[in-house]
Amino acid sequence: MRVLVVEDARSLAAVLVEGLSDQGMAVDVAHDGLEAAAKLDLNAYDVVVLDRDLPGIHGDTLCQMITQRDDRVMVLMLTAADAPVDRVTGLTMGADDYLAKPFHFPELVLRIRSLARRQPAARPRTLRAAGIELDPLRRTVTRDGRHLDLSVKEFALLEALLRAAPAFLSAEDLLEQVWDEHANPLTNTVTVTIGRLRRKLGEPSAITTTPGVGYRITAHDLRGDRSSDSPAGA
Repeated sequence: MRVLVVEDARSLAAVLVEGLSDQGMAVDVAHDGLEAAAKLDLNAYDVVVLDRDLPGIHGDTLCQMITQRDDRVMVLMLTAADAPVDRVTGLTMGADDYLAKPFHFPELVLRIRSLARRQPAARPRTLRAAGIELDPLRRTVTRDGRHLDLSVKEFALLEALLRAAPAFLSAEDLLEQVWDEHANPLTNTVTVTIGRLRRKLGEPSAITTTPGVGYRITAHDLRGDRSSDSPAGA
């Protein structure tokens, strides 16, 4: 999941970036509305955590700009204005959710994940391939019924590969989706994490590497948990 934090209070922005990164999210930050608008034009985000009172472009205006985009991004408005009229106004501007400061960080994480699931063309909840079952909501992974204890980045990398399958993702793609905009493109972080993930997944190998192309999940049965009441084999 990729998140853009738009917050002009730099100390709070730093706390949010660190905390959300620890939850396995790829997090970018903007400190004013103009910087946020530029990053929205360059990158694809799942959720924008948006402070309302911003310099450059006001948060309300930026929220309206986001809702008019073709590639709709979910917006969580984060603000010190917590009166009922403020919440109504924020939602009227197009925000998908509204959280007043001060807030409990676990609640913020839950709300961000909930918004990501509500995106248009919502993603399937459970991803399956090569005996792997990954549930982004419960943060669980199994392979052939065996529970896998993955690190935050290993989980996020596997999720990215499962969502992209059967297509390849380059190391640059994975750096962008799993880490953030500041990741060094020359680093061997992806290679190292892929190696650890392969060992935990075990045999037969589920990840194919093609030099100069990238990585992909090797399976023909990738599917989402779209319908539990469909007849078997339908």
